[in-house]
Parts: sequence; structure tokens; C-alpha cells
Amino acid sequence: MMLSEGNQSLLPTFILLGFSEYPEFQVPLFLVFLSIYTVTVVGNLGMIITIKFNSKLHTVMYFFLSHLSFVDFCYSTVVTPKLLENLIVENRTISFSSCIMQFCFTCIFGVTETFMLAAMAYDRFVAVCNPLLYSTAMSQKLCALLVAGSYLWGIVCSLTITYFLLALSYCESSIINNFICDHSAIISVSSSDPYISQMLCFTIAIFNEASSLVIILTSYVLICITVMRMRSTSGRRKTFSTCASHLTAITIFHGTILFLYCIPNPKTSWLTVKVASVFYTVVIPMLNPLIYTLRNKDVKNTFRKLVFTKWFCHSI
Repeated sequence: MMLSEGNQSLLPTFILLGFSEYPEFQVPLFLVFLSIYTVTVVGNLGMIITIKFNSKLHTVMYFFLSHLSFVDFCYSTVVTPKLLENLIVENRTISFSSCIMQFCFTCIFGVTETFMLAAMAYDRFVAVCNPLLYSTAMSQKLCALLVAGSYLWGIVCSLTITYFLLALSYCESSIINNFICDHSAIISVSSSDPYISQMLCFTIAIFNEASSLVIILTSYVLICITVMRMRSTSGRRKTFSTCASHLTAITIFHGTILFLYCIPNPKTSWLTVKVASVFYTVVIPMLNPLIYTLRNKDVKNTFRKLVFTKWFCHSI
């Protein structure tokens, strides 16, 4: 497995340019991203703890939501600390192994979230369209299989794409015009033909997007048909309100992914790619817990109780 044509004994070193072309914005960007990451950590870990300590939230929907929060936390943690470091230090180097590991984990959590959202759409479909059979259809075993399958498929996709990245040749030192080691950035500094790796990544991305969106769209089309048949206006409103948070999360996540990865050789500037990458690796993991929390009274009430109890105990 050849990593460098010039000297195979040396692992290449990459330099992540990030937003270094805008030196006047380094400190403001650091403060913004630090704030976002803080909200992401508190929001997602808070969601997991809230669901764990409230027995009312021990349902299928919140089971999926707790795993979605875990994935978002891990997703952001793989990327944001390195981004923050590069905004305040002059040495923006990253070792080849660290770069590949960062890509590998972002791929795992990205694919996992894609199918986690699809599983949540299926859960909403069963809840709305087959409420009498819901407890039977969405058994603990099936839910566990859906979650495990999402993680497993993410690992399979990541390891497959990573293997073909490792098969490419790289110079001893290369500059990556991004803040993250994503696929397009890594192959851009390859010294060998990346066609196979590029097409493999494109094919997997198309398959993942198409298959997950088919599940999501089919589920919500059937949900809409069922809701339109309801005679009660309040029933319709309640059902749409229940699905609104999930639809919002899906639209933001898949809209960004489609823009970035499902258009071969996009004629977009690196700045556009960086901004889009910031959105789906840094911003979206922060938005998901906010989206679900702001529209859910049970989560908000439980979170307030936990915070009040902890504050009250410390004050005593």
C-alpha cells in the first residue's frame, strides 16, 4: 500500500489552511465556533441525560433521539476541537494518520445520522398510520436492529472509502484548502489518479441519500394521506406538530449533504465548500437538540427539573 511515491518510508504531513486567508476573522471565528461547540455539547449530552432520567421519555421516539444526540455529539467532537486549534495557532499541520482518522470517523457518524433519521421517519409512519399496532410493530428488538444497522452501515461505508484513500499516493507535504479532512480535500492533494476513489465515494453517497430519502419520503407521503383523512382539525394539527421537528432536522441535514456531495465535480469555490462543511459538521449538531427541545414540553420540563435540582443541591 503506497502512501508516497518519493519516499515510501515517510508518512505525509498535511497543512489545513482552514480560514487562514482571513486573519482578521480568526479570533471572532474562534469565539463563534467555541460558543457553538459549547451549545452542541451541553445540548446533546443534556438531551441524553434528560431522556435517561425521565421515565415518560422511555419510548421508541426518544430512544432514536438519544442515539441521534450521541451521533451529533461525536460528529462535532471529531471536527470542532481541531478547527478551534487551527484558529489560534500558526502551526496548522495534521499528520496523515490523524487526517485519515478524522475522515473515517466523520464518515461513520455522517452515514449513521443519515439512516438514523430514516429510522425515525419510519417510526413516525407506524405511529401515525398504524397506531393500534405500534407497540408490536416497533418492538425493542426491531428498534435495536435499526440503530445497530445504522452504526454498522456507517462503519462499512467509512472503512471501504478509507481503504481506497489509503491506496492513493501522496507527497510528503501537502496543503489542504479546508479546515476538515473530508474526501474531496484529501483526494485533491493526491499525487495519483483518484478516479476510482472518487467514483466509489460518489456512488456510496448517492446510494445512501437515495435509499434514506426513499424511506423518508414514502413515510411522510403516507403520513400526509392519513392525516388528510382525519376529521378532527386538532388531530391533524397535533400530528403535524409531532412530525415538524423531525422534518426540520431532515431538511437541514439532507439539503446540505445533497449540495456538497451528490453533484459530481461541483463548480463551486473552496469558500463555499468550507461554509457548507461548517454548516453540516458544526452547526447542524447544535441545531438538532434545539429543534427537538423547543417543540417538546416533556423534554423542556424534565431539563428544567434536572437543572433546578442540581442548582438547589449545590446551593445547599
